[in-house]
Parts: sequence; C-alpha cells; structure tokens
Amino acid sequence: MFEVTVEDSFAAGHYLRNYKGKCENPHGHNYKVRVTLAGKELDKAGLLLDFKELREVMKDVIDRLDHQMINDLEPFTALNPSAENLAKYFYDQANLKLDQVSRGRVRVKNVTVYETDTTTATYSD
Repeated sequence: MFEVTVEDSFAAGHYLRNYKGKCENPHGHNYKVRVTLAGKELDKAGLLLDFKELREVMKDVIDRLDHQMINDLEPFTALNPSAENLAKYFYDQANLKLDQVSRGRVRVKNVTVYETDTTTATYSD
C-alpha cells in the first residue's frame, strides 16, 4: 500500500456546545490539518496522487472554514465543531473530491486536526 501526506492550515473560531469550561466561549485556533491518502496502484507517472492535486482536494474545505466562525457553517450549526468532528468532516469531504479526481483509485487513510501544537484529533475508517 502506498501513502502520501499533505499538511495545510487555517485560522477559525468556534465554541463547544454542551461543554462546561473555557471552550464553551467563542475562541479561535490556528488549525493544522494533515491528510494521508492510501492506494495500491500508482498512476503512469509513478505517483499515488500529485501533491498539488491533494492540496486542491483540501483547498475547498480549508477555504470554506478559514477565518470563519465554524459554528455558523453547516454541518456545525448542529454538530459540535470539536477537533474530532472537524477531522471526520475533512475525511468525508476529501473522499468525495477524491472519487472525482482518482475514480476510486485513492482513498483517505486518515485525517489529523491540530487545534494547537500539542493537541490533535484523528479520524480514520
């Protein structure tokens, strides 16, 4: 199995519902997102997926969240915008886009969202 990984970042605000503590108040993070893809076959150029294409897959989601209050955006108007839920959101959105780009040849293996330099949440199927 081949794997490729790309990291990107964005800044956004959020607050946690049903939480008692500082994070129930609106606050912001400089998030980092790490997306790892996996697949058994390389393309004709010997690549699982060009890093540039993977960045494009991530760009739509990052552009949607960057400098926004995440709680105001679907699906986070109802879903708590925790790092765990953000990781699953990136995972699902990236897989939808990858189906178009690679026709099922490449899938997301996992997504890790860094809320800070020392706190992360990872989602994988």
